[in-house]
Amino acid sequence: MNRRTLLALVVGCMIAGWMLQPVIAGKGGGGGSVPVLTDEEAADLLFMREEEKLARDVYITFYDKWHNQVFDNISQSEQKHTDAVLDLILKYGLDDPALPEVGEFANAYLQDLYDELIAIGMASQLDALYVGALIEEVDIEDIVLSMERTDKADILNVYGDLLAGSESHLNAFVKNIEAIIDGTYEAQYITQEEVDAILGR
Repeated sequence: MNRRTLLALVVGCMIAGWMLQPVIAGKGGGGGSVPVLTDEEAADLLFMREEEKLARDVYITFYDKWHNQVFDNISQSEQKHTDAVLDLILKYGLDDPALPEVGEFANAYLQDLYDELIAIGMASQLDALYVGALIEEVDIEDIVLSMERTDKADILNVYGDLLAGSESHLNAFVKNIEAIIDGTYEAQYITQEEVDAILGR
């Protein structure tokens, strides 16, 4: 697997997708009872909803292909994550961007990203595990940046749960990868120091 190409694709799609997200801050009824979000907070929530769904859908697909329990376990966790973000989207009166079907996205960039990740992970179980680890590294970075762009306690609480989950998922994928390669996992997106800290090394 050409991980340099994969990384470039991930970065390009994530950035382009975030920038093109529709933003309707403070939308919704309730006579002013809905707290108003900044444009950045709204965009982050909308993108996070689909980003967590992308992770879930990738892992569902990989479990169907490789029958490795790690994909099934983490896909269920990702379902809880995307549901938690949906609760915030509804609370703040935004329109949910997520489509119900597995592997289908309203955001064309996320659709292309999903298709590319699936193609890579279908080549071998090891490739699929590396895709999973990469997704979690990107999620960690995105969550941390989103946390820096809000001061709302409810959003920070959800993001904190998502961050802890992604760190746990990265640990699980690395454990599976290292069992196959009989070596040490190398960071794909965040720094090696950050990965080692998450892994407790």
